[in-house]
Amino acid sequence: MKTHTRCLVLSLLACALGAAGAHAGITAGMKEGNPALKSISQLAFGPEGVLFIADTKAAAIVAVATGDTQPAASSALIKATAINQKIAALLGAAADQIVIEDLAVNPISRQAYLAISRGRGPDAAPVLLRIKADGQPEIVALDRVKFSRAELPDAPTDGMVGQANRQRNPRLEAITDIAYADGRVVVAGLSNEEFSSTLRAIEFPFKDVTRGTTVEIYHGAHGAYETRAPVRTFVPYKVGNQSHLLAAYTCTPLVQFALSDLKPGAKIQGKTIAEFGNRNRPLDIVVYQKDGKDYLLLANSARGVMKVAAEQITGASSITSKVDGTKGLAFEKIDWDGINQLDRLDNRHAVVIRAGAGGIQNLETLALP
Repeated sequence: MKTHTRCLVLSLLACALGAAGAHAGITAGMKEGNPALKSISQLAFGPEGVLFIADTKAAAIVAVATGDTQPAASSALIKATAINQKIAALLGAAADQIVIEDLAVNPISRQAYLAISRGRGPDAAPVLLRIKADGQPEIVALDRVKFSRAELPDAPTDGMVGQANRQRNPRLEAITDIAYADGRVVVAGLSNEEFSSTLRAIEFPFKDVTRGTTVEIYHGAHGAYETRAPVRTFVPYKVGNQSHLLAAYTCTPLVQFALSDLKPGAKIQGKTIAEFGNRNRPLDIVVYQKDGKDYLLLANSARGVMKVAAEQITGASSITSKVDGTKGLAFEKIDWDGINQLDRLDNRHAVVIRAGAGGIQNLETLALP
């Protein structure tokens, strides 16, 4: 074999081994078995079909290698009319006993996954579903999968606290949203710290999980600094060359955090860049690009869907005084009624769970505005 040929072969072999090593790194340390989930409250996809599942009852993040890594063969849009009734039929339950907790689209296969609670209350059973091309749901078996777990060491108490007429279980807000960003799983929720609102960035593959970062924000609608209200939904986004989180809270401040500031045991203050109105709970937020510009799309419980031009974020003023109404980033109301869940399908479409008449919920694909 000639020298240059031998070098080429060795180079190609090194590349192949490197690629294999990178692939192995994503699932390094995973074991095969049943993750024995107590709940499924939030879903987020990472690289190579790895699905991150928030098990809020157990105060843990579970990474599952779905094996769903085949690129979508077509650009077919997803649609499933009366999806809650179809799920109820599949699981042998009444439709009013089915709660769709979250929706996540695999960016590789473009398949939609749903986090389901069968039943209501503390005895509800978690189920992971995938929507087939014909709009029918199918159960994703978890009895023999490759998985790994990250246990949150400072989760709040699992049990009812507070006065008799205002009791709550703080464990239910141990994890309020998750996302994969820059090789880490970012987790929002509450901790058992005095200032309990927490963000944490957990290295993946999972190793040691340390204390979270406690966060403080100025809530313009309330006219006060707050440390106990959890982030409801967030999205990673680069401002300039730096990775940030854009996080929405109830009532509805939008707050900017630098991802590099999320360090174990630290206490940081976010920058409030918008107030989108009180008496409202943000549900989901995504980023997309249209005509060369980035936009945020925020679904809300009471204020519909808002479109925000991301170019406003650079140089946005910090809100530090009481706000009546709205202030900060301008937004456009989008005529999408009844949106309960939202995720991006591709560069032109979003997948939503949308409420219809008579308790019906539909899974629809909508063109991004």
